[in-house]
Amino acid sequence: MPEQSPLVPAEGDPFGPHNLPYGVFSTADEPDRRRLGVRIGDQVLDAGAAAHALGSPYAALLDRPGLNPLMAAGRTAWRDVRRALTAWVTVPAHRADIEPLLHPLGSVTLHLPYEVADYVDFYASEHHAANVGRIFRPGGAALTPNWKHLPIGYHGRAGTVVVSGTDVVRPSGQRKSPADPVPVFGPSTKLDIEAEVAFVVGAPSARGSAVGSAAFRDHVFGLSLLNDWSARDIQAWEYVPLGPFLGKSFATSVSAWVTPLEALDAARVAPPARTEPLLPYLDDADDEEPGGFDLRITVSLNGQVISEPPFSGMYWTAAQQLAHMTVNGASLRTGDLFASGTVSGPERDQRGSLLELTWNGTEPLELPDGKRTFLEDGDEVTLTAWAPGPDGTRVGLGEVAGRVVSG
Repeated sequence: MPEQSPLVPAEGDPFGPHNLPYGVFSTADEPDRRRLGVRIGDQVLDAGAAAHALGSPYAALLDRPGLNPLMAAGRTAWRDVRRALTAWVTVPAHRADIEPLLHPLGSVTLHLPYEVADYVDFYASEHHAANVGRIFRPGGAALTPNWKHLPIGYHGRAGTVVVSGTDVVRPSGQRKSPADPVPVFGPSTKLDIEAEVAFVVGAPSARGSAVGSAAFRDHVFGLSLLNDWSARDIQAWEYVPLGPFLGKSFATSVSAWVTPLEALDAARVAPPARTEPLLPYLDDADDEEPGGFDLRITVSLNGQVISEPPFSGMYWTAAQQLAHMTVNGASLRTGDLFASGTVSGPERDQRGSLLELTWNGTEPLELPDGKRTFLEDGDEVTLTAWAPGPDGTRVGLGEVAGRVVSG
């Protein structure tokens, strides 16, 4: 019986040819040379080398050390390159040229796949926002008056976005509990995670022009998982009146793999029913396709599953977030990253942060290695996810992992 080609993943592999996420890798023999890769099963295809081997006109976009040139090329190029890659990994006649250009996933080093331009984080889960409101405003309204009228967000720090696998140093800063007479300085004692989904902008827009929700596919290249590490004690003291700052900006982890939007066509779903009227620029009722994504996320702490937040329940869609963050004329740049905010569902085991899972530390999690309220040094958090794919397949999203180390 002939040996199966490494281009043919096992049946049911969520990283089959229906997926083909993009990443950037280096090899042990050339550690300083970064190459654009495409994942197929447990292999990474050197996309630039494949383009040269097959005489492809897309070699100029694929033989690069990062994704930015391909992302900037626009939607037509994204579609055509994806079609070419699909043919390269599925047509048997190409195997002799393509198989020597594969690298086992475990043998390569993965890097941040694009240069981050700007980073914006939203607050789009009604369940998360309501939980936070109940924790910090007991007896008051769970949601702020503006929450169902606009996607709330803040600008983060692009320079501290790191690739999955990067250690997260426990941040220090000012904090003040109600019992403290004055602020104190030191390492955060309430280090938390936020399970999120990030959207990566490809095609830019001109300053002074708004990008409507219907133009989402023309500008957004793909998505990935994101962990917005949060120092809750630092955040609580600093956020009035301007919002998150040092409690968020020390590290944001993203997957090493970007899943193209085209790979997720079968996962598009309608968002939850809106319970307040929307202003015209946010009204997506006439958009050609539904704005939600059916992504099934799993959060693990030291190998123990602690939550499974459903992304399909997000009140505000990524297309509405895009419309809102450009309605004032703010421009888009290739490599802009905007995140969904914490993904949480209605059930306790669907909450996407320790703040909610432990109700701000009052209800500790029982884990095999002991109780947890917030993260301890040495803890490792891993986010994984999948989405429905074509013909009953699953589309895997690249994991996001990070380990907390002392500062």
